[in-house]
Amino acid sequence: MTSEHADGPREPRASRRPGGSRPALTWSGEPGRLEELTHGMLLDRAERAATVLRRLGVGAGDRVAVHLPLVPESVIVTLACGQLDAIRTTLPVQLTAPQLAERIQGTDARVLVTADAAFWEGSVRPVKPVLDRALHHTACREVTAPVLVVSRCARPVGWLPGRDHWWHDELAQV
Repeated sequence: MTSEHADGPREPRASRRPGGSRPALTWSGEPGRLEELTHGMLLDRAERAATVLRRLGVGAGDRVAVHLPLVPESVIVTLACGQLDAIRTTLPVQLTAPQLAERIQGTDARVLVTADAAFWEGSVRPVKPVLDRALHHTACREVTAPVLVVSRCARPVGWLPGRDHWWHDELAQV
């Protein structure tokens, strides 16, 4: 399955928030890519992400394991966890599959959030494939948490129907 980044339209509710049109987050990442989210846009996406997480079974006190590079969605999922009183657990993207498997096993995560791939140090590096290898590791064979996949680099990724969900598709349904 290939990912495609969806730069959806600006959220209509964003401009109705107090201070909603002021920039809250400016992100410069992949070559030539700049994203700016206003306060309203950021809060709207966080509300939609919270709805998606709730739909996937996340509630107060549950853990959401975040295996993302430094991208806007990392901030959004953090805010969504705050809205649900859920606990965000960070899984660094630099970990190897066995290291990641060990970390995942200890999280008891209700949902995992990852990216298809990421740009760093001048090249595209896999992110989801490392998570997939970690989930196939002996330590994680019993992990059945849904995986939300953020599309950052439009890279082909392995896909497990029923477990894997595109972030942008899930947020678009809210």
